[in-house]
Amino acid sequence: MLLYIHGFNSSPHSWKAELLRQKLEATGCGAEFVAPALPHRPARAAELLEALATRHPGAALVGSSLGGYYATWLAERRALKAALINPAVRPYDLLVGMLGPQKNFQTGQQYELTHAHIDELRALEVEGISPERYLLLAATGDETLDYRQAVVRYSGCRQLIIEGSDHALSNFGEYLDLVLDFCGVGRSQKP
Repeated sequence: MLLYIHGFNSSPHSWKAELLRQKLEATGCGAEFVAPALPHRPARAAELLEALATRHPGAALVGSSLGGYYATWLAERRALKAALINPAVRPYDLLVGMLGPQKNFQTGQQYELTHAHIDELRALEVEGISPERYLLLAATGDETLDYRQAVVRYSGCRQLIIEGSDHALSNFGEYLDLVLDFCGVGRSQKP
């Protein structure tokens, strides 16, 4: 089972999620893919992810941006593997500068980003990580996050530093097989 965790103001219909879904469907493993719509409140997002991990024990995670932060929290809590795509390392520091009205890029949902959101993100911080659980994909051209923070945070993990690209990792399709192999999903069930 593969659980895709989308980023800030995104949705389970992001193009990375769709690429993963299509790839798994093409290999006959479409039923192994789950991509929930995360609530904008981090505490509620954590509750949903915890419930999904309970329903799908041993699932592997793919987290993008803020989803990488959530994936790290869940991977450590549940001893799961996680592929992280340009993960947010300290999203509470980044998002504090964005307090106020927000609009989800994918769904159009509007809400107010408050200090309560920031506090809930801080509460999900994990002190240490188990390096063997992670595959880091970090783009040097990320215009939103400093990839070097992820390199330091996930030192000792398997890392692929991608020269150039961007925060969305526009060339993600080139890395689908690597991500799915690491996660141990996507192997055809057909004879």
